[in-house]
Amino acid sequence: MRVAVTNAKGQLTELIRRAEAGEEVVLTRHGHAVVRLVAVKAPINRQARRRLIEEVQASAAAKATAGEPAARSQDFLYDEQGLPR
Repeated sequence: MRVAVTNAKGQLTELIRRAEAGEEVVLTRHGHAVVRLVAVKAPINRQARRRLIEEVQASAAAKATAGEPAARSQDFLYDEQGLPR
């Protein structure tokens, strides 16, 4: 989508929404492209998000069933009886 800079002033919010959704938005001055609005972070589609969640869950389940107790970051502060060193 190409929009003149003078016209973009009144519809900036809508142009930003479109750019966030992945649409290419180019601002022009005197018919020449001068700026391209691009989302900082590309949106993740539902399938990629679901796959990432499943990978994290599988990793957590594998760690939980390994039979070893989970280490805590404060363990170095205590001795074997659980008392402060």
